[in-house]
Amino acid sequence: MAHPGARMLLVAATASGQGKTTITAALARGLVRQGQRVRVFKCGPDFIDPQLLERACGSTVHTLDLWMVGLQECRRRLADAARDADVVLIEGVMGLYDGNPSAADLSRAFDIPVLAVIDASSMAQTAGAVVQGLRDYGPVQMAGVVANRVASEGHRQMVAASLRGIPLLATLPTQARELPERHLGLVLPGEVDDIDEILDELADQLHLDTQAWQALAPRLPDHVDPDQPIPPLLAGKTVAIARDAAFCFIYPANLDVLRHLGARLCFFSPLAGEPVPANADAVWLPGGYPELHMEALSKAAPWHDSIRAAHAAGLPILAECGGMMAVAESITDNEGHCWPMPALLPGRVFMQQRLGGLGSQGMPTAAGELRGHTFHYSHMDTGLAPVAYTVKHPSGAQGEAVYRLGSLTASYFHGFFASNPLAVAGFFMKAAP
Repeated sequence: MAHPGARMLLVAATASGQGKTTITAALARGLVRQGQRVRVFKCGPDFIDPQLLERACGSTVHTLDLWMVGLQECRRRLADAARDADVVLIEGVMGLYDGNPSAADLSRAFDIPVLAVIDASSMAQTAGAVVQGLRDYGPVQMAGVVANRVASEGHRQMVAASLRGIPLLATLPTQARELPERHLGLVLPGEVDDIDEILDELADQLHLDTQAWQALAPRLPDHVDPDQPIPPLLAGKTVAIARDAAFCFIYPANLDVLRHLGARLCFFSPLAGEPVPANADAVWLPGGYPELHMEALSKAAPWHDSIRAAHAAGLPILAECGGMMAVAESITDNEGHCWPMPALLPGRVFMQQRLGGLGSQGMPTAAGELRGHTFHYSHMDTGLAPVAYTVKHPSGAQGEAVYRLGSLTASYFHGFFASNPLAVAGFFMKAAP
């Protein structure tokens, strides 16, 4: 019997802070507990929300972005998910129409209806005007509404009456416990002892209109042509990847690309006192939260010694954002405390209260543009001249500096490897002598 497809919804709002992640996580957890097969995606560059959503639904959460990921790859991932699941949820980014491309652009590209999240804590009947504006501005298909932070049954009724025929699919009352946050977003689920209890509480509190939910028609996206195979340029190579609480910003798709390139992946934890694995042919230091673990990193002698030895031996090293910070001379926190780092790069990193960089960017390489993004609250002072700069999207303005010193390539830029696997292979291959 042919698969009927999945109910597909893009969860969006007027702005950040309205509860998109909370609602998406609560809905996913609740449906999973009902025995539904749920796949979740995150719209736009983000490492943090996907980890929470993965905890909620129990399966890998991939990124969808029409520019960074690309139209065809987004279509392929959605089609695969719809054939494998009963429900596909896509959490939007910022407000529905924010960014270029926006969540609304993704909704229209794949004919996916929007589930609008409204923070109802300071409104009642005005909710209808907000939702109709969200629907008509684009326009987009509006599947329904979730009213977040609803105070009472009377409040719910006022919101529902204001929607003028748009279904109120679900409500969530004001929460006694919310998902904890910090400067780059939500606290990672592995750092919250009772995260599953919180997710279960949210799922319990989410009131889903079963009749309105059942009225949503399952569907399958259009047929997708198979991907072109990726040449195994890293066959026989072992790429060592730092992965722990300080190095945790890793797109699952990036790991897939390295495997498709033929690489064997091994992981190590500098925070746990683990050195770069002795069998490594190349090293990837992804971004993360080195600023939260500066003292531990500064005292991790096996990490310092092994990454210096790897660099001295000419092993290709790619250091992205937090990874670059962790191989500078030092990191200074907002209170002025300075913590020594391995000093592969001649430069000092300083934390700051304001954003140092945010947004989609492309890195020029010999194999063409590698797409990705930047997001950091620090700056690096260095006398080392950049070998290149990334390009901001869509403005075309100069973006992040790219540094190269021996076998090390470092930048605040986070690459999305699937946008250019050939360029990625180049980062992890030794240059000809």
